[in-house]
Amino acid sequence: MAIGDFTYMQMCFKALKRAHPHLEIHLWVDERRRSANPADWPHLKNYSLYDWLAASPYIDEVYAQNYSPALHAQSIAKAQREDYPLVVSLTHMACHRYARLTREISPRGFIVGLKKQKYRFFELSKKLSILKFNATIPLYESQEHNVPHVSDIYAQWFTHAFGLDIPKADRYPTIHIPDQWTTYAREQFAAWGLPANVVFINVYSKGEERCWPLERGFELIKEMRKHPQWREAGFVVNVVPEELQAARALHASAAPPNTHLFSAEESFFQLPAVLALCSLIITVETAVMHLANAVHVPVIALMRQNNPEWVPIDQQNSAVILVKEMDAWVTKIELPEVMEKVLSWPL
Repeated sequence: MAIGDFTYMQMCFKALKRAHPHLEIHLWVDERRRSANPADWPHLKNYSLYDWLAASPYIDEVYAQNYSPALHAQSIAKAQREDYPLVVSLTHMACHRYARLTREISPRGFIVGLKKQKYRFFELSKKLSILKFNATIPLYESQEHNVPHVSDIYAQWFTHAFGLDIPKADRYPTIHIPDQWTTYAREQFAAWGLPANVVFINVYSKGEERCWPLERGFELIKEMRKHPQWREAGFVVNVVPEELQAARALHASAAPPNTHLFSAEESFFQLPAVLALCSLIITVETAVMHLANAVHVPVIALMRQNNPEWVPIDQQNSAVILVKEMDAWVTKIELPEVMEKVLSWPL
């Protein structure tokens, strides 16, 4: 599960908790980047999603320590001791692998999981793994025409698994930002001397194919400053913690004036707190564009064509710039395309 997933799935957990208040929900977060290299652990251990999960009133316990093989084995053993009567796998990648994991977690329980609609003749081992599920939920296919929004897909999964009817209005993401982080963001903006009009720019994503060069982010700021409506604006540039050192070096040599680097190093909630104070967000395809909708700030999103179900949910306050070719990387989106959208945006 990633931040983008939980942005929408939390609304389903909310509906489940409301329908069954006696139910305890324990959430297993599997780390697909699991590593035996200790040098990788600090970054994986401090994944910011865990802050949000820990604060969620809908989740009673989180299995978050799955970033090393040893800890993964310990988590499985702990889950087995719980002897869960019902386990539902909502992992849409490598469903067969998670069928095996789910059965390992709950050897005697009733287990439910997602299943691809078709398996090829040479995928016999995958089909056999899927048989470990007592019941299955049909998996959506990203390349289908008219694929529903991810919030609708998740609501459908919870309908299949739990018989819930989640109205469309209840699928819209929300986020409660603790007061301490709202105060932090305001004090940080004051320390930076930012004006009322602030633009947030994010060029980072987990996948390299969805990133934009940081240099181009700084070039975008320079272009925006050439126009009266953005000349006096402040700019906050988001940086993932592991790229902060390199970003600072580039910022020192290439960043325009009144441009400030930001990274949520202390808590996940630093990010939505800062986003909520901005007047426009420009971001590549990542959690930031979904959090922008959750805090009700207009967003311009740079996206690939591969996952149309992940477009921002708030169409009135969102604009999407798509690469022109299927499978093309976000780097194919050039500065003039973004500027055209920025200059047409109503202030």
